[in-house]
Amino acid sequence: MKFKLDENLGPRAAALMAESGHEVATVPQERLSGTSDTRLFESCMAERRCLVSLDLDFADVIRFPPDKTAGMAVLRLPRGASLKLLTALVRNLLTALETAPIVGQLWVVELGRIRVHQGESPEQR
Repeated sequence: MKFKLDENLGPRAAALMAESGHEVATVPQERLSGTSDTRLFESCMAERRCLVSLDLDFADVIRFPPDKTAGMAVLRLPRGASLKLLTALVRNLLTALETAPIVGQLWVVELGRIRVHQGESPEQR
């Protein structure tokens, strides 16, 4: 699968995803650091990449409809979280991807669960 990691995720997350066989691009690599959320969303759609971010703004399904994407994953960390916890959330995401497709969905990855928001079907529009 093709992913784009937001600038709030470091090289460890990218390495974990690449080690799992995924194609990973990062916002800093593509010189998109500081770009607007809208531009990042549009970039992911154009490249058919699943966006992975810590930015809760991407959980707004009205502003960023997941049905138009290759998928979006928002990792939800509690305050003061450690690198170890972030690594665990990335691993939870990777494990879930082995059994379910994320395309057209928003996954909010939290400790112990993943909340899935389905995109609208054509009949719902």
